[in-house]
Amino acid sequence: MPAPYDLLILGAGPGGYVAAIRARQLGLSVGLIERTHLGGICLNWGCIPTKVMLKGTDVLDSARHAERFGLAPLSPEINPSSLIARATEVSGHLGQGVAYLLKKNNVDLIWGDARLTAPGQVQVVKTDIPAPRGALTEGLYSAPHVIIATGARPRILPGLEADGHLVWTYYQALRPPAVPARLVIVGAGAIGVEFASIYAAMGTVVTLVEQAPRILPAEDAEIAGLMAKALQKRGITIHTAVPIARLDRAGDSVALHLADGTVIHAERLLSAVGVVPNIDGLQDLGVVLRDGAIRTDAAGRTSLAGLYAIGDVAGPPMLAHKAEHDGIACVEAIAGRTAPHTAAPIPACIYANPQVASVGLNEAAALSAGITPRIGRFSLRGNGKALVIGAPEGLVKCVFDAETDRLIGAQIIGPDASELIHGLTIAVSLGATSAQLSAVVFPHPTLSEALHEAVLAARDGAIHA
Repeated sequence: MPAPYDLLILGAGPGGYVAAIRARQLGLSVGLIERTHLGGICLNWGCIPTKVMLKGTDVLDSARHAERFGLAPLSPEINPSSLIARATEVSGHLGQGVAYLLKKNNVDLIWGDARLTAPGQVQVVKTDIPAPRGALTEGLYSAPHVIIATGARPRILPGLEADGHLVWTYYQALRPPAVPARLVIVGAGAIGVEFASIYAAMGTVVTLVEQAPRILPAEDAEIAGLMAKALQKRGITIHTAVPIARLDRAGDSVALHLADGTVIHAERLLSAVGVVPNIDGLQDLGVVLRDGAIRTDAAGRTSLAGLYAIGDVAGPPMLAHKAEHDGIACVEAIAGRTAPHTAAPIPACIYANPQVASVGLNEAAALSAGITPRIGRFSLRGNGKALVIGAPEGLVKCVFDAETDRLIGAQIIGPDASELIHGLTIAVSLGATSAQLSAVVFPHPTLSEALHEAVLAARDGAIHA
């Protein structure tokens, strides 16, 4: 058996590889185990390739409306194969970057299927996927500390099992052999809404089906309503608050039957009903679970001494940046750092057209927590930069605690919402008050001025509303 490491990490996704690098910076010897691809689902099948495709559709939308920017009318068409190829190229480039960072920081990469056989012991078995040059392979590895960072996989609803042909998960949706003329998407959370935006831009007739009362059920209701209107304006049909009765599969088409009698005919169905943690086999070791994920404390400790969990396997929010944050906090605790780790507000972003971003509590969540909220709203119709770029449809909401005046949450829908939310995330993290934020000077003309106006609106002082 190889010499023991200080730390073994199962999974080289955003949480795993970031934890490995930080652990090496802190002087720990690290073995990072992966079986498929560096960067995990996010880099190879999720965050990165979908954003490449969405950027392509954004450029297409701008070109189709060239006249509003003073250009001669254009008649652009999307090239799906080129778009998919670019997504693959960008993912590959970033994957090489992860490999470089691991080598630079002297992280031992171990390639193969991993199984935790006992506390502190991991059996690695060789797979059919070739190991990167320099990687270690099969064997029994040990360490006093083991981090589970195995991510998540698509959730499967009974009757909607993916077959790779008629019924897709996001794997097939990112590498379609052909763009379907009609696509029905079950699940209108972040994944479903993003793919609806992508395929509608490519000319597909898209239908969204959500069994909850509204699309984006995890987001603010007002923001979700504005997104629904934006999608419908682009020709996307939406069905909400209706259960699925059954799915009929034919040779090259599907028919989705809803409980209200509606039948939706399409060439393909995309199941986008979320993900479930990859925790198979851990129950046999006595790991305590919570709501289908591994129960952990703020430093990632599980119910078993020496075993930790970070990222998707530790439960929601299942986001890459949350996994990275988890990983750093976990290895710093393992390394004996004394600074206490406190839960940070995790921003969430949806990269559809328009974008949605949020952090902290929304209005309804504040009320449920017994907090009296004071809301500041500002429409992008009053923002000069939004008019300049031809995207005045949007809204910024700031949620303050009426008693303490502190910002406790914010929601944005509109252009570059994912780039704007960080400012309000910092404010929530630092407990900033509306009085403090109203005194901040924002540059003009920028979209960020809308954040300031929303703060001023909460104090009945918005200027451009």
